[in-house]
Amino acid sequence: MARSLRPPVRHLVVILGDQLDLKSAALDGLDIQHDAVWMAEVAEESTYVWSHKARIALFLAAMRHYRDALHERGIPVLYRQLDDPDNLGSLPRELEGAVHRLKPQRIVVVEPGEWRVKQFMVETARRLTVPMEMREDRHFLCTHEEFSEHVAGRKQLRMEYFYRQMRRKKGILMHDGQPEGEKWNFDPENRSSFGSEGPRGVRQPRAFSLDATTREVLRLVEKAFASHPGRLDHFVWPVTPGDARRALRDFITHRLPSFGTYQDAMWSGQPFLYHSLLSSALNLKLLDPRDVLEEVEAAYRSGKASLNSVEGFIRQILGWREYVRGVYWQFMPEYLDRNALNTRIRLPKLYWNAETDMNCLRQVIGQTLDYGYAHHIQRLMVTGLFALLFGVEPREVHRWYLAVYVDAVEWVELPNTFGMSQFADGGIMASKPYAASGKYIERMSNYCEGCRYDPSVSCGDKACPFSTLYWDFLDRHRARLAGNQRMRMQAANLSRKSRSELVSIQREAERIRNKYS
Repeated sequence: MARSLRPPVRHLVVILGDQLDLKSAALDGLDIQHDAVWMAEVAEESTYVWSHKARIALFLAAMRHYRDALHERGIPVLYRQLDDPDNLGSLPRELEGAVHRLKPQRIVVVEPGEWRVKQFMVETARRLTVPMEMREDRHFLCTHEEFSEHVAGRKQLRMEYFYRQMRRKKGILMHDGQPEGEKWNFDPENRSSFGSEGPRGVRQPRAFSLDATTREVLRLVEKAFASHPGRLDHFVWPVTPGDARRALRDFITHRLPSFGTYQDAMWSGQPFLYHSLLSSALNLKLLDPRDVLEEVEAAYRSGKASLNSVEGFIRQILGWREYVRGVYWQFMPEYLDRNALNTRIRLPKLYWNAETDMNCLRQVIGQTLDYGYAHHIQRLMVTGLFALLFGVEPREVHRWYLAVYVDAVEWVELPNTFGMSQFADGGIMASKPYAASGKYIERMSNYCEGCRYDPSVSCGDKACPFSTLYWDFLDRHRARLAGNQRMRMQAANLSRKSRSELVSIQREAERIRNKYS
């Protein structure tokens, strides 16, 4: 048994908290007589960004269930719990202690998903003069080398072309070499709002009973991270592969049929609508994306879901998810230093407490604090949009997203924040800033109903801060955006405003920044 191994051991097999794949390459060739599987819970991974309680609990509960699953397969694990009295508090220190105790001939690990963690793994092994074998993460469908080949020779990167390439390569939603339905992308059919009647037939996601392991973690997190944001009384996340598969089937049966049409829509008091809630399970490797793609495509083939719903969801998994990972590893570590719009303002406090009279932000941030969740349009076009227009420094926005969402791991969160949400990368990820006035939120939700602000007004007591800041944003970045073809219509609308009107907007924008800074 690994626990009784005497040093030196052959391989110290490191499993990180977002690598909970029972088919992990780290376990290839494992010899329980001579190797040691090692995992550690450490406070630093929950405090280097001020993490939501649900995010912390999800990682810890999933890690402990993974440990127990290995035990059931006869694979003992050297496991350090957060509340162990001799816990050293950080992964580098814990790893160093394990190496000193076990004197391994080699450290084996699957490539970490975060640049910071990969660097400390490499540096720790080098400092301790222990060889390290870093294995490829087989969870993903596109390797680093394949993405680099895609990038080579291109003046611009665009997800759509990468997505088409992946569809062809994997044969997903294809028919006789052509895309199913004779179109690659059904995005124009996936932007409907609910109208005044609101969403109908919304089936709440399947709830999972909390077993003793998860309940123990929830108690630990409430005690150890009492000052952290968020709540745990709405903990709804799968923490085992079995629950993750049940969540997938629940989504396909009850929400996928309406997902495509309404994937961009928002509604008060409806945090989940028709979304899958599978991203956290995918990002912790509780679900294999190949299984997800296969089952979702099968739903279309069997007539259980329309093509626009299935294509829209597959585009998120096979397109965006693989694409942002490629961008992350292609451009790190300098990507984190990008700030194309030269924004410097601190993140407003309302992001941590939802205390604002803007109903859209109160709804989305309140939901985020309750569940650790908001869907992609709530993140991009409400919380992200306000930060973009407000002029928040990109790293501030990045740290907030990484902290508050249960599915946030840096390889996927950072490019979405810097590239899509904040345009901090200057156009690597997206061809234009996702800038909009409050009219977009009014069109896609009911958040503006009953709000004290009017999205059609830019100045005065009823002026919607989104609309005021939108025109101020276009004016402040007029020179930079002038040459962007996709911003031509917005630039033309800006040119119709008089200088006196723009001065009034600038003053109102400054008042808003002073109010929330």
